[in-house]
Amino acid sequence: MAEPNPNFWNGKNVLITGITGFVGSWMSEILTKEPFHANVYGLIRRQSNPKMENIESLLKNNKIKLIRGDLHDIGSIVNALKESKADIVFHLASQSFVPHSFASPNDTYLTNVIGTLNILEAIKIVDKNILMHFAGSSEEYGLVIADDDHYRRMLSQYKIIHPAPQFDETGKVIPEIPVKETNPLRTVGTSPYGSSKRIAEDACRTYVSCYGMKVYTTRGFNHTGPRRGREFVTNEITRQIAEAIKHGKKDLVLGNLTSIRDFSDVRDVIRGYLLVIEHGRPGEVYNLCSGKGRSIRELADLAIKIAKEDFGLDHDLEFKEDLSRLRPTDLPLLIGDYSKAKRELGWEPKITFEQTLRDMISWQLQHV
Repeated sequence: MAEPNPNFWNGKNVLITGITGFVGSWMSEILTKEPFHANVYGLIRRQSNPKMENIESLLKNNKIKLIRGDLHDIGSIVNALKESKADIVFHLASQSFVPHSFASPNDTYLTNVIGTLNILEAIKIVDKNILMHFAGSSEEYGLVIADDDHYRRMLSQYKIIHPAPQFDETGKVIPEIPVKETNPLRTVGTSPYGSSKRIAEDACRTYVSCYGMKVYTTRGFNHTGPRRGREFVTNEITRQIAEAIKHGKKDLVLGNLTSIRDFSDVRDVIRGYLLVIEHGRPGEVYNLCSGKGRSIRELADLAIKIAKEDFGLDHDLEFKEDLSRLRPTDLPLLIGDYSKAKRELGWEPKITFEQTLRDMISWQLQHV
């Protein structure tokens, strides 16, 4: 298992978009401490009131510097690149909450597509040798076909599956699980969020092929950990469990319990981001995932078990469905294959999901 090379990062100027967010704050923390010692800058929107608590300690100790700018304003991005003298850009900022993308698709496309194009164009203007990482998403794959029966059910629901899956000599569907980077990027069944990330990723690849830029792409499957945004399911589960431990909450209110997802720890995913810059190939794409699928119900049951064993939860929780949390379309199954990242980057996950949930519950207990 490869680890990022501290000598590569020592003294590098790193500009992070989305620095106050979940992944951005963790990346800032990792890059500014032993053994990396990178010079970290963050792009902060001029008109927003970002939540600074995720990076408060880093600011207090002068570990990072913030630069005002906006993904919708290419001039401000050019200025940020020049002010930071960026060697590397991690483009993490996006409208990343899938349910919001259904409610506000225009905002999602503007932020995720035009924002990414502005980053790319600004780098082209300032210095095409700046390395850039684009954080893609497993949501880009859209509807993944598990087997022949699943295909027939999805065809009945959506009427057309495009691109169509491959069939064997007997006419049955060839399963697309686990998901490889070569899987079709299928619009059917996906969200405006997934669609926007797919278009943005295509723009990144265009800038590699047309302008010779060094853009490295990953497709992260679900990743989580302490500080995850409240709207995400792992946060909802661990927050409500923390309330059950501290305040006696009796139920667990969630949306779709049957969706199966592939969860990794955010700290493992960030290792992948660093390794793709060190060892990846521009224009290629690498899945970052665990290779294991868990339903939301299984996730919740595991978190409750950990809470009982390690945090003194002394009662069961009743599951309640909140229909308002259901999406217009919800991908039933996403399990990834990280063999390419292992082969080319030396990356594989090392933090168990049990440890991730344990860390999340511990963090939640300090905040509920």
